[in-house]
Amino acid sequence: MRLLVVEDDPLIARSLHQALTPLGNTVEGFARHAEASAALRHDRFDLILLDLGLPDGDGLTLLGELRERGDTTPVLILTARDGIDDRVRGLDLGADDYLAKPFSLAELEARVRALLRRSQQRSDNRLRLGGLCFDPALGVATLHDAPLELPRRELCLLEDLLLHAGSITPREMLESRLFGFGEVGSNALEVYISRLRKRLKDSGLRIRTFRGLGYRLEEERE
Repeated sequence: MRLLVVEDDPLIARSLHQALTPLGNTVEGFARHAEASAALRHDRFDLILLDLGLPDGDGLTLLGELRERGDTTPVLILTARDGIDDRVRGLDLGADDYLAKPFSLAELEARVRALLRRSQQRSDNRLRLGGLCFDPALGVATLHDAPLELPRRELCLLEDLLLHAGSITPREMLESRLFGFGEVGSNALEVYISRLRKRLKDSGLRIRTFRGLGYRLEEERE
């Protein structure tokens, strides 16, 4: 999944990145309200982890802007403010959860998993299609119950395709989640699609290309 961390404390931001990236997530980070606001206007994320005390504005203002334009991306507030009024205001503005600093990374990871699961309307964390299964909580993929060892970007690609299994996953979405805001070569995504296709050979699954649109993970039909 693609996560946005809006946190001005570099130590906390680094800890969040180190905790959430090994779980198969792509983590983008900004320390300022203006930077995060611009990113949210031009890109999509699966979850936002939002600090309230930003150097150029209040995180609650950013949350309010997000909800006013109809963006329903789940938001987990992370803040040192422990007053009831701040919590109530954040939840009233549309925050999905609230975690006070200092917090346990284990609890943070559990809350992130729960919010992502809820947003995908799943009863558990695992994604499945045919004999393919991916557990985001563990960062583990299996194919017909056998471990499927994948590098991080291939694992992210597999997760995104599974999340939209049976539907076309837009090319732009896959590129942004795999490569973030950096420059992307014209065939960079195709390289990872080709590698994943080879790993799924004879599995009963295939990745179909829809020119100009994206890719679809589906079960093969005889």
